[in-house]
Amino acid sequence: MTHDNADRIRARLIAEAANHPVTPAADDILDANGVVVIPDILANAGGVTVSYFEWVQNIQQYRWEEDQVNSELRKTMARAWHNVHAKATVDGVSFRLAAFALAVEKVERAARLRGYV
Repeated sequence: MTHDNADRIRARLIAEAANHPVTPAADDILDANGVVVIPDILANAGGVTVSYFEWVQNIQQYRWEEDQVNSELRKTMARAWHNVHAKATVDGVSFRLAAFALAVEKVERAARLRGYV
């Protein structure tokens, strides 16, 4: 979606299902029109999270039952949604900006803990 067609969107909510399919200019238009955009970084996180769970299982040489994978995924995604929603609400920014800010904060914290900065 671009600035050329963003004004024609009638949806109240958009969940991005691709890598950043809404351009920054379109994002601004949608935001001004009150359209909520769930950014790809959050909407697509479930698959990446389950891939991480598979990696953990391989490292541990242990298999989780499907119910455990689904339970852990629900907890992880609910926490991510809560954190993004809270940041967006407190800071008065879009979900995209909140998700990016949280990601940068996590990288910054990890770099400090590792003594890189």
